[in-house]
Amino acid sequence: MTDWPIFDRTSTTFPLYSRANVGEIFPDPISPLNASAGFQANLEPGWRDAFVACGVWDHDLYDTAVDRNILPAFGSYLYINMSLMRLFGVRVPGMGAEAVDLQYFGDMPGIPSYESEKRDFDDDPAFSAKAGVWLMQDVLLAEDLAAYDADRAEVLAIRGARPDIASLTDAELADRITAFADVQRRFFQHHIESSLKSGVGLGAIGQLAAAIGKPELGLTLVSGIGDVDSAGPSNGMWALSRTARRGAVAALFDRGVAGLYERITASNDPDVVAFRGALDEFLAEWDFRGPAEWELRASTWSLRPELVLHTVDRMRGVGDDEAPAVKNAQRADDREAATKIVREIVAGNAEAAGQFEVALRAAALWLRGRERSRTTSAMLVHELRLPALELGRRGAAAGHLDDEKQIFMLFADELPAYLAEPGKFTQVVRDREKTYLELFDYEPPFVVVGEAPPLSEWTRRADKTHTIAVAGETIQGVSGCTGVTRGRARVLRDPDDPSALEPGDILVAPITDPSWTPLFVAASAVVVDVGAPFSHAAIVSRELGIPCVVSATDATGRIPDGAMIEVDGTAATVTIVEV
Repeated sequence: MTDWPIFDRTSTTFPLYSRANVGEIFPDPISPLNASAGFQANLEPGWRDAFVACGVWDHDLYDTAVDRNILPAFGSYLYINMSLMRLFGVRVPGMGAEAVDLQYFGDMPGIPSYESEKRDFDDDPAFSAKAGVWLMQDVLLAEDLAAYDADRAEVLAIRGARPDIASLTDAELADRITAFADVQRRFFQHHIESSLKSGVGLGAIGQLAAAIGKPELGLTLVSGIGDVDSAGPSNGMWALSRTARRGAVAALFDRGVAGLYERITASNDPDVVAFRGALDEFLAEWDFRGPAEWELRASTWSLRPELVLHTVDRMRGVGDDEAPAVKNAQRADDREAATKIVREIVAGNAEAAGQFEVALRAAALWLRGRERSRTTSAMLVHELRLPALELGRRGAAAGHLDDEKQIFMLFADELPAYLAEPGKFTQVVRDREKTYLELFDYEPPFVVVGEAPPLSEWTRRADKTHTIAVAGETIQGVSGCTGVTRGRARVLRDPDDPSALEPGDILVAPITDPSWTPLFVAASAVVVDVGAPFSHAAIVSRELGIPCVVSATDATGRIPDGAMIEVDGTAATVTIVEV
């Protein structure tokens, strides 16, 4: 059994860790069951496999003195080993540590330079040569996403063959929680590979755009590429929102979202019944999606349909000309125009022209691949969540648990003992849950160098103070999507209740995962505290055609809710116009 809260040991060889990137999918502490049977248990070995598959090193590089080389948890918050990511950049031809910092982690002031941690063995011509072959064959000259399509078919088959969870025995439920470890490891490996490939492609386009004196076109060239899986829910909710603007369905929405799902299910009106059918179809397709969806304990859209209805309600006020498909088409036109400009510039240089075409295609392919593999993995996570919840419901009904979600406070190796004598764990999970919920008030250090500080030295969110920005002040970030817009700032800490977001508002968020995506439809721009051009908020903003600034440090603390702000996605600035 792992100690609780989870404090993994740090590596003396690879000492730099960051919350960037991983915070998008894990903004909250990881639960014991997910750490031991799901995400952390299987992503760590999958990530190791991915680095080796890229040719940058062999398995013997990893530090045997620690359990988690790549994805440790400190205070049960997950971190990425930035030292290893930088080493990946050093060994891949044409990248470098600085490129990795920008593409994957964004702007992080005060982080030690790569030179301060450089190791004697970092530069390795043999591994750089292997990585060069990977770069050419598997990234730049890749033809399709066949492996990722095969993964999708596999997880759809698993979902399609899902047994009646309620009919399984307790032992069968416990077995199902751990049944997909090998599949999950492979899916995670492919996700990390696609993420690395996506960063390489995005970086190559940025370098080419800068080389011809058009750096501002770097992100436009990868905007509106289409077929990005994480944008799918936006289109589905948009269709629901059009129906929710009319007749009996609109009347139900007009009474407020509280109790709306119950009113919809109770209605016999033909239009409402048809809407319910479309809603159920949406929830069946996207049952796994929701806030922090890779956490087993998370409440997804199928478990809390009101989360979807809240967002559909916000979309009702958005005009038809703001449809995701319309915005995507506009961005696609911008991309084609930018592509034409670059082609004209490099027309006289056959080598440069060829490099541009290869990089352009690879960047789009692997941005799609990254979101596809991410969605596939999220689907599989849900297959672990459902049996765990059923086991939790039974435990709560029998009085062994206070609540069904306390089941997630068990570690995987405790499941057999829990099934044998569940009453022995009642106080154990109660105490762990108390600690788990308290962890939410801790703000994890964004960067850890060497030893992670103990919880006693962490900042409490409740005690944190902010310097409020005043009119005329500008916050500098990193460009996620180009464009300029003005609007009212709406500061949201999580996507659970988007009721304050009005059409045309600018969404200001701490970090975003796919469950935030539909909110982007109603927003005129997005500002995120952390992130990079490679992060989820940036990718989806480029698909939906709205300006985006990431790495806008402490924007949610400094920008007053309701302030008039201007977002310049090209210059990566957020200016307070009026408070």
